[in-house]
Amino acid sequence: MDLQQSISNQTHVSITLATHLLSKKSPNSNVVFSPLSIHVVLSLVAAGSKGQTLDQLLGFLKTKTTDDLNALSSQLVSLIFADGSLSGGPRLSFANGVWVEKTLSLKPSFKQVVDTVYKAASNQVDFQTKAVEVANEVNLWAEKQTNGLIKEVLPAGAVNNSTRLIFANALYFKGSWSEKFDQSKTKEFDFHLLDGNKVKVPFMTSEKKQFVREYDDFKVLGLPYFQGQDKRQFTMYIYLPNAKDGLKSFVEKISSTSDFFDRHIPHQKVKVGQFLIPKFKISFGFEASEMLKELGLVLPFNGGDGLTEMVDSSVGQSLYVSSIHHKSFVEVNEEGTEAAAASAGVVMLRSIMIDDKVDFVADHPFLFVIKEDMTGVVLFMGQVTDPHAA
Repeated sequence: MDLQQSISNQTHVSITLATHLLSKKSPNSNVVFSPLSIHVVLSLVAAGSKGQTLDQLLGFLKTKTTDDLNALSSQLVSLIFADGSLSGGPRLSFANGVWVEKTLSLKPSFKQVVDTVYKAASNQVDFQTKAVEVANEVNLWAEKQTNGLIKEVLPAGAVNNSTRLIFANALYFKGSWSEKFDQSKTKEFDFHLLDGNKVKVPFMTSEKKQFVREYDDFKVLGLPYFQGQDKRQFTMYIYLPNAKDGLKSFVEKISSTSDFFDRHIPHQKVKVGQFLIPKFKISFGFEASEMLKELGLVLPFNGGDGLTEMVDSSVGQSLYVSSIHHKSFVEVNEEGTEAAAASAGVVMLRSIMIDDKVDFVADHPFLFVIKEDMTGVVLFMGQVTDPHAA
């Protein structure tokens, strides 16, 4: 399967996860998560599975073989998640870890995939007598991998003496806008909450042309991040429903179109009238197994003989994934770096110039996506329902 088709399938899975999380689990909360990193963890589980469990994982991840998944994951880890900060691009940190009960050892074939494809740290630990210490170890690992930015991937009580295996990941993204916002122009305005109340929050503004496109019942804004020395171009897209309470129906709309994000991209800059984007900072974590079960991925969490390819032991007959913990962080503020090179890679479509200015006032709940534009890979998705709530 070619990379583009694999990424398109992966984005379809991302949208499935996101719409379930946003509409069923946390419809009224600020959310940020990386569907891609959950995809990578599930791919890792698939690499240690067989039989019906493997079939169910492959079906859920919309792919035919674990080789396809491994190829996609290794390319994404090296291509998309390489840190770009040394060359002026976004700062990226992404890490996987596997913790295994010390009385068990990983099968050589599985360990090779863990080490080489997923670049995951594998650790032998004593779950039976030191479960709390192991949880602390996982949390310290995550904190170290993200330079102290992600703390407590595993909440208290997540690990106990019957745990045999943990998969965790930690990631962090920080990009500077290619055109920064002038801090002195940031002012407080009302943001309309879903319950009808209002809060005063700081909004950034700019009079420069912006990548905005209008559709029937929503608008899209693209805010490119400063590009480093490589070809990657990361952009935050803000999808703003026209209706103040339109977020829920908008989330339903994207769930019914697998290539929604690819089909709704603002390709050209337009003059803006009133232009207001709230500053926000979100840290969000959750345990993914319940959501995955509700979406039909049941067998990896059920026991049985599905995960026999992970460890060299008859215990492999009764292993199951106890939990998949995920935590993400995003911060949006005025920071950015202006550089002439930032617009060099943009190919515009010529079109009839329209003199009318477009307003883009994000003063009510909206969806956001951080995406790498060359490949179309969605790194983060989330929603802002109250920028005031950290």
